[in-house]
Amino acid sequence: MNRQGAWRDDRWAKAIKKETDKVQVAFDILPRGEKAPVGYTRIGVNLIFDVKMENFQFKARLVANGNETGPPANLTYASVVSRESVRIGLTLAALNDLEVKTSDIENAYLTVPTNERLFAVLGTEFGEDEGKIAVIVRALYGTKPAGASFRNHLADCMLHLGYESCLADPDVWLKRFTKPCGTTYYGYMLLYVDDAMCINHDGENELKRLNKYFKMKPGSIGDQDIYLGAKISSVDVWDPRTKAVSTAWGLSPTKYVHAAINNVEEFLAKRFNGRKLPKKHAKAPFANGYRPELDFTPELDPELTTYYMSQVGVLRWMVKIGRIDIITEVSELASQLALPREKDIWMQYLGYTHT
Repeated sequence: MNRQGAWRDDRWAKAIKKETDKVQVAFDILPRGEKAPVGYTRIGVNLIFDVKMENFQFKARLVANGNETGPPANLTYASVVSRESVRIGLTLAALNDLEVKTSDIENAYLTVPTNERLFAVLGTEFGEDEGKIAVIVRALYGTKPAGASFRNHLADCMLHLGYESCLADPDVWLKRFTKPCGTTYYGYMLLYVDDAMCINHDGENELKRLNKYFKMKPGSIGDQDIYLGAKISSVDVWDPRTKAVSTAWGLSPTKYVHAAINNVEEFLAKRFNGRKLPKKHAKAPFANGYRPELDFTPELDPELTTYYMSQVGVLRWMVKIGRIDIITEVSELASQLALPREKDIWMQYLGYTHT
């Protein structure tokens, strides 16, 4: 995009406006000039920006500087459902002829009250409210207990709906149901922060029950082809034993891999003047005879170091959602996270070498 076109691009402005409108519920904004309540601690807030890989949506997120507050009194760890549980759940769906429906909770953390005594001073992104004191009344992203608070609040809701937590995976929730034909079975709700997967004979209505307590994103309830970055799909399989067609469910990282490759190619074009990924695949992450302890080529600059770390994270997620075949190579690349240098094979693979 040329310079003139960049001025007309208002996608980031729209993303900021959408976020500030949404996050208003997290604050009790005091009248101008009024001081914060006694006993409350000031915390900084700032906007972070990202482009979502699956749909290239421009996204802004207002987060609190949690590092400015002291250590929390309670545990802040928030667990999530494992990928293995997702695969087991899809297997149970196929064996019991059940639906698989998904949904996405809107403004997840902002649904939860906070017990922290914090306030912030609003910035320019809040327009006329700039400079006002805002008391934080909900679990704002970035505060230390936000994740655990949301998870516990959602767990209380699941108990209220009659579900019980699985002993093997606490983020798998199960409940006894009866099909219209009279068959009894266990239905499941798998929770990964704000992403819910329901395995039930009437999964859509079951998610709508949850929607009464946690508002879902518009249009998110129903059949979706992506879950946690993996493409989810059903396939009709002929069973020679029963001589009938049955349904099988599968997860594929294909779409995630393609999106990751596209992002790398865009980065190469911008950073290395139009370079492209080589058509010939690398046989190994490091060249034969490469000894990193003897590598004295320059260290990567901050931008490339951050990019290297992010790409290792992308590769690790590929492994988790199905590309188990590259786990050894990814582990080798991860071993260089502490001090990546220009001679690392990932730079050679991208067509860049130090001269």
